[in-house]
Amino acid sequence: MRILILTKRQYMSKDLLDDHFGRFREIPLALGQMGYKVQGLCLSYTTKNEGYIKDGPVLWKSINATPLKFPGLLRFIIEAQKHAKKADVIWACSDSFYGVIGCALAKFNNIPVVFDIYDNFGEFLVAKLPIAKQLYHWAIRNSTAVTCLSKAFAKYINDTFGTDIKTHPIEFAVKKNLFKPLDKIECRKRSGLPVNKLIIGTAGALYKVRDTHLLIEAFKNLKKKYPNLHLALAGPLDPEIIIPRDSRIHYKGILSFEDVPVFINALDIAVVCYADDDYGKYCFPQKTREFMACDVPLIAAGVGGLQDLLNDHKKWLYLPGSTKSLADKLEERFNDRKTGYTSCPTWPDLANQLEKIMLGIIHEKG
Repeated sequence: MRILILTKRQYMSKDLLDDHFGRFREIPLALGQMGYKVQGLCLSYTTKNEGYIKDGPVLWKSINATPLKFPGLLRFIIEAQKHAKKADVIWACSDSFYGVIGCALAKFNNIPVVFDIYDNFGEFLVAKLPIAKQLYHWAIRNSTAVTCLSKAFAKYINDTFGTDIKTHPIEFAVKKNLFKPLDKIECRKRSGLPVNKLIIGTAGALYKVRDTHLLIEAFKNLKKKYPNLHLALAGPLDPEIIIPRDSRIHYKGILSFEDVPVFINALDIAVVCYADDDYGKYCFPQKTREFMACDVPLIAAGVGGLQDLLNDHKKWLYLPGSTKSLADKLEERFNDRKTGYTSCPTWPDLANQLEKIMLGIIHEKG
């Protein structure tokens, strides 16, 4: 099986090739390690060295979008067509734009395409623009199959665009050699956090639309009752989120990928904040799996994929949008630090799922 991957190069504040990061690097890598011929094509929105880059068995080609964007996009499409002629199947990832290109090339070359909707692209600004919105919907309806992050979003796709669309949830995984339990005291020293305090916090995008401000408010409500309580935060910061100047609040900025598990293991309780909106309902936050892999006690907003994931532990879910509920659940976790998480899937596990989908649609095509 010859697989063509179409994706952007930068996502989630990381670089696919420089940082060896994420879904669109790890799943193709695992497929290549299984013996399939995997060709990756990525578009960089910042200036990088262009050309072919070998990543294990996967051969990537990187193209710069350039400041004017259109010349780079055109080169990307031309290059994608060259590789599509030699491919058995396309996996179009990372944005609605790549789904549209992948679907168009699949139709032109009479090959199947799997459109990976790893986030609710319909809520992105680009996908809301006239024409772009229609093209995004066209790509969903005309893809051979759709992969997405959660059962809730798979149901949304079928309810919205038709039950005949073959929709398959393939969630996030973690690198188990990186995200694992570590010594808490040592992690606190390395993270510059107080050693003998009760520390709650989160790592990830600290955005108001994700209700991060609720965590800050909950901490402010609890700090007088618990003099040893501290709050630690890490990740890109939304300008709308105001972090108070407080010696008991520690903002660590954007961490390197290798430093994230150190920060997570420094926490006593990790919090997954999400709002009960169309974004929160259909997402599957990767950080949840990372917290679990580190065996850190967590609480999470009771929305979408989080409800499915923690269905056997509903007492760890707080009412989305409620500072009081979040604070109450934190207090419960102060006394109950149980974890008992199910085993986290690995990237090869998810690659096996995608392999079955691809082989199935190729077989159906005949």
